Amino acid sequence: MKPSEDVLRKYAKLAIQTGVNIQKEQALIINAPIEGADFVHKVVEEAYAAGAENVQVQWNDEVLTRLSYENEPMRVLEDFPDWRVQKMTEHVKNGGAILQVYAPNPELLKGIDPKKPAAANKAAGQALTEYRDYMMNDRIQWSIVAIPTEGWVKKVYPQDDVEEGTEKLWEQIFSITRVDHEDPIEAWNAHNETLRRAREVLNDKQYKKLIYKAPGTDLTIELPENHVWHGGSAVAETGAAFNPNIPTEEVFTMPHREGVNGTVTSTKPLNYNGHLIENFTLTFKDGKVVDYKAEAGQDVLEQLLETDEGSKRLGEVALVPHSSPISQSNLVFFNTLFDENASCHIALGEAYPTNIEGGAEMSQEELRERGVNTSLNHEDFMIGSAELDIDAVTKDGKTEPIFRDGEWAIDLG
Repeated sequence: MKPSEDVLRKYAKLAIQTGVNIQKEQALIINAPIEGADFVHKVVEEAYAAGAENVQVQWNDEVLTRLSYENEPMRVLEDFPDWRVQKMTEHVKNGGAILQVYAPNPELLKGIDPKKPAAANKAAGQALTEYRDYMMNDRIQWSIVAIPTEGWVKKVYPQDDVEEGTEKLWEQIFSITRVDHEDPIEAWNAHNETLRRAREVLNDKQYKKLIYKAPGTDLTIELPENHVWHGGSAVAETGAAFNPNIPTEEVFTMPHREGVNGTVTSTKPLNYNGHLIENFTLTFKDGKVVDYKAEAGQDVLEQLLETDEGSKRLGEVALVPHSSPISQSNLVFFNTLFDENASCHIALGEAYPTNIEGGAEMSQEELRERGVNTSLNHEDFMIGSAELDIDAVTKDGKTEPIFRDGEWAIDLG
């Protein structure tokens, strides 16, 4: 059964008012799957109702994406057109907002040589460096929400027909994003306040390092001096608050790019470029991956790590209690937006400059001097479980527990 118009409207309003928090006379670009046209129409209506102007939708189509990778030569995939760079870069430079309606098919490119999407991804990353800087530094409002599509539904609910699975996935999305509350926007205001308190406690602590212990994991992550924890809402240059991710349950900061040592094992599959990487282990020395293996998707993992030097290093460390609503659904979503908010996670690649004091105003050289990683990639993968313990080393060298059995072990107020 299709969700009611009222509930879909509440979700669209949440995306516009809490997600990107569109401002009067602000332009908006929406990236969305063509399968989601009905929902996207409501999002556009809500954007105009909030005072937006110049609202554009950039559609993507799974069938056409697959056909492209099956038929295009590498020289075409490696060429990201200038007109696309100009459009996206000019949009954010002029203060426009970005909304991503995210619904990747976890097996869209199964059977495709992973070198092809890796090449296209690298070309896009290199071409859109300035555009990405606006988002990574929270200079403009941007947000991501998700909707069910057939390919995603089939992976999450393989035992159900598509209609039944779609209904189930909508129910999960509405519950996890708090759309099932009487006032979702007010529910998100309260949730953002909870995450704000957690990050304030961690910012006051200024831990020197985190030590992770779990089956297959024995990892130490050093944190740079004057690191900053974020989580929940962010604030753009204009002063407008926005929520980059709906849902979100995390507080996160950056590791020192040369301060990661030991081994870590994933606890959920990673959907990367239309392929799944499953049950993989990474070994780090002085911040760099020196060994890796995966039960499935080894060649895809290799392409990820070989994108550039920074892809072998970490750019984010995020804490999520195992009791989060997404974790309690007992589902693997094969969608990083959801799975990362069910589990503690870390990210290979680019660090958010805002995760260090003054980082948004620093040059690339200054960021590197302070231990900030740079890369074309930023790929979160999940390492949390009910068996994860994390200890933290304080500024005066003492060790204290902050996670036990996947849950907070410190008072967050």
